[in-house]
Amino acid sequence: MEKKDSKAKVKKGLGEFKEFISKGNVVDMAVGVIIGSAFGKIVTSLVEKILMPLIGVLLGGLDFSDLSIKVGSAKIGYGSFIQSIVDFLIVAFCLFLIVKAMNKLQNAVKKDAIEEAIETEQSNDEKELELLTEIRDLLKK
Repeated sequence: MEKKDSKAKVKKGLGEFKEFISKGNVVDMAVGVIIGSAFGKIVTSLVEKILMPLIGVLLGGLDFSDLSIKVGSAKIGYGSFIQSIVDFLIVAFCLFLIVKAMNKLQNAVKKDAIEEAIETEQSNDEKELELLTEIRDLLKK
């Protein structure tokens, strides 16, 4: 009997796992993570290969990554930390601009859809009024 109980538990567990995996939220989240990872590579490339060299030119070729101090026999590379902060701020700013542009585009699309729905509703109201007027006129006769 224990074998049947354990098989039933395994089947039940697999069924629950299948239900969990097949839910839309999990699939949506997985797609978001994959696309986010790919998008992260694009943003990182933009920052490292395009923006940072331009900022380096504007700052006179200043590169923070080599800055360090020596404390006893230890070398503390604080420049890499500063460079990481600068990279982060640039990436965050780029993402801010992209999200802001996408929100503006989405709002424009929503506004157009709302205006179209209002126009359709007004058109339907006019047709309904016209039809009711005809019915009234027919009833008067």
